[in-house]
Amino acid sequence: MSDESHDVRKDVKKYLIIFGALIVGTIVTVLANEIDFSKYFHDHSTAINVTIAVALFIACIKGFLVAGYFMHLMSERKMIYCILAFTVFFFAGLMYLTLWSMEPSSIIHYQPAAH
Repeated sequence: MSDESHDVRKDVKKYLIIFGALIVGTIVTVLANEIDFSKYFHDHSTAINVTIAVALFIACIKGFLVAGYFMHLMSERKMIYCILAFTVFFFAGLMYLTLWSMEPSSIIHYQPAAH
């Protein structure tokens, strides 16, 4: 019985550490929004894009922590990762098709010349 309680304490400690890392990630995301990147870049839109990229990078790390530890993907078999890889591949493909279809010069918006 003491072995089980020791394992539970170890798991609770791990979850509290991950929770703390998520809180720190949230604080860093808010602070990254306060950084003025425009003094490093001449274009204001580039500075905004860098701010968004930093926030998305932090969000990806936080998503990995949630999926890996709270959803127990770190301890699952390779089949889970294979399914996850296919999901990411098809999601990226669908996002590409969506953005491609919104481009005015894509084949979907092709209009034949009037005679």
